[in-house]
Amino acid sequence: MQVNPNLVFLTKRSAFIIWNYKTHVQFELDHTHSQRLIELIYDISQYEPTHPIDSAFLEGNIIQEPKEAEDNWGWDDLSKIFHIGTKDLPSTEQPTDCMGWASHYLKHCQDVMSTQPPDQNRFAHLQPDDFISLPPPLPNDALTEHPSLENALLNRKTCRSFLNKSISLENISTLLYLSLGYLKQREADTSDLTPAIFRARRSSPSGGGLSSSEGYLYAYNVTDLSPGLYYYHPNLHALRLVRRLKEPLGAFMQGQHFVDNLAFGIFITSRFDKLWWKYPHSRAYRVALLEAGHIAQTTQLISTAMGLNTWLSAAINDSRVESSLGIYDLNEQLILFVGGGYSDGKAFCDEFNMLLTND
Repeated sequence: MQVNPNLVFLTKRSAFIIWNYKTHVQFELDHTHSQRLIELIYDISQYEPTHPIDSAFLEGNIIQEPKEAEDNWGWDDLSKIFHIGTKDLPSTEQPTDCMGWASHYLKHCQDVMSTQPPDQNRFAHLQPDDFISLPPPLPNDALTEHPSLENALLNRKTCRSFLNKSISLENISTLLYLSLGYLKQREADTSDLTPAIFRARRSSPSGGGLSSSEGYLYAYNVTDLSPGLYYYHPNLHALRLVRRLKEPLGAFMQGQHFVDNLAFGIFITSRFDKLWWKYPHSRAYRVALLEAGHIAQTTQLISTAMGLNTWLSAAINDSRVESSLGIYDLNEQLILFVGGGYSDGKAFCDEFNMLLTND
């Protein structure tokens, strides 16, 4: 016999919890059961089929027959717990036809709407006058460098060498609107039956129509905009200053100081509380990551169409950035950074190229 290798042990308010992250089953153990399990962890030969606690462990799959071989996993256990723990949505009955799905989903939505939704954004208490209005987005024909989608896709590249050159506020306005804004042109593109909270439409898909991603502009070299970190309000198409810049971008990005000249960037966060409200299962964590990725790609393509080069990274000093953004709880968390500016097009910075050349 063996102790199930898919178990995680948690302590919560004087309770000892065992979570089988593969089957999503949890047990709370009292002191006696906890002590017995510890004995078996250190010496499984003590297992006795007739022991009442041992038989309960076997029934709950806490103890199991040994597997012939361990699963091969190339990362650490934390990543395995995340991946396996968010597989296979728990459902006792899955719909077998479209009408069954419609009925199931309608019931789910009705249950969700019977509860209080979270605030739409963290600055919901402020008035429009408390924000910095952005100029209207540029018309489509103003994106003249790489005007077609094909050209933008072919020319998008990740650069690590940027010029100390400013970007116009009009370009920033256009980029924010097309990547993160609630598109006014699509306001009629929803059914009258859709609740107002789900009617916002962005250029990138959003899990459950929640628009759970938020964007914070890192403005370093933008004309007519003081260097700082700004919250972007997707409905007002406006900025709210959160913090003036006090350190270079590399200090936020695990020491990647080759981007210190980056003209602008966007820290993409996810409002987990929105996802928790509609989707209580942790599978929705995957949706948060995917949504941030969609927005980052859209941002890169728009930037490329403007003749800019881009860089993105998940190597972030999360706690430092979140503190600078004024994010202090788990309801909202940092996911990804994407930025752009004028560049010489080099994939690596001069310092790295020099080391490669010397070698």
